[in-house]
Amino acid sequence: MTEYTYHQDPSHGWIQVPVSEVVRLGLTPSRYSYRNAESVFLEEDADASKWAKAKRDAGEQFTLKDAHVNYDSFIRNLPRFGD
Repeated sequence: MTEYTYHQDPSHGWIQVPVSEVVRLGLTPSRYSYRNAESVFLEEDADASKWAKAKRDAGEQFTLKDAHVNYDSFIRNLPRFGD
């Protein structure tokens, strides 16, 4: 079982997933998700649920580890997916 980080700030959240996994699962995140060289930070309202469904459909189990901050997350300063 793989553990993923669920980043949250006071107004939003994202699940951090390796870029290679997003590609392997055939996902195309929206522009509401963010990225860096190693990870895609999947926006919680739509993209994260598509990822979770793809994981379940592939028979892959996972857990989420919460990482909450009380200020704007560093994720907001990353490039948006598709930019």
